[in-house]
Amino acid sequence: MGRLLILLLIVALVVWFVRRGTRRAEPQREAPAARTSEELVRCVQCGVLLPRAEARMAAGAIYCSDEHVRLGPAAGPNAGRRPH
Repeated sequence: MGRLLILLLIVALVVWFVRRGTRRAEPQREAPAARTSEELVRCVQCGVLLPRAEARMAAGAIYCSDEHVRLGPAAGPNAGRRPH
């Protein structure tokens, strides 16, 4: 009975050390706030939101694609707004 308890204690210690070692080896995950910190802008043609770094600017307006730059700003009272 004593040998069984010592064996179980040794197995538990080995499992604990292995888990502790693998936790340190995992790469640090990037914080969610760092991924979403880039400013979002809205395309004046279709209203889609996109990161400012990916947007195209023409004549002081922001567009999501070269095609929308070619089309220019949307016309109408809800120009650049997507329906909910």
